[in-house]
Amino acid sequence: MSAAPDVVKLKICMAGEAMVGKTSLIRRFVLDEYDDRYTATLGTKITKKRMAMVHPEDGRALDVDLILWDIMGTPTLRDLLKEAYYHGAQAILGVADLTRRDTLGELDSWSRSIREVTGEIPTYVVLNKADLTGEREIDEAAIGDHCHARGWPWSYTSARTGEGVERAFQGIVGLVLARV
Repeated sequence: MSAAPDVVKLKICMAGEAMVGKTSLIRRFVLDEYDDRYTATLGTKITKKRMAMVHPEDGRALDVDLILWDIMGTPTLRDLLKEAYYHGAQAILGVADLTRRDTLGELDSWSRSIREVTGEIPTYVVLNKADLTGEREIDEAAIGDHCHARGWPWSYTSARTGEGVERAFQGIVGLVLARV
């Protein structure tokens, strides 16, 4: 009889401007559903999901209880309530919208605000809306330059189709597990 996997709890803050797809990514990841009607997040919404992972260093089986904090994409609220929202976070999943150039640069402000509370924690960037290829405003070179300069790994997702969503959440969890 094999031993039960260790359980690790991780608080991940979703960061990014309004309408980049933070809530839709969580919904796709947790429920495998997508709803194209936009509903603004008011304040914060907390969602939990357990995922099976293998520790990147020693290969042992882990059950990871993800606690995903979906924070309203408003800078005023971000700064006003940051102590309450970010306390105890172990990673940042920064979400940019490939169809809106400014959303990538805004991740710097989000990261800075979160790190004022948490200290240095890993950041993983998701470039969402990858299915909207004809509407892209951010090219691969700009993404690479931005993320490499900050040491942030990144990947592409589409909350609508589900493309890359599981990989993105595994990516941020892997970054955190490599540190513990």
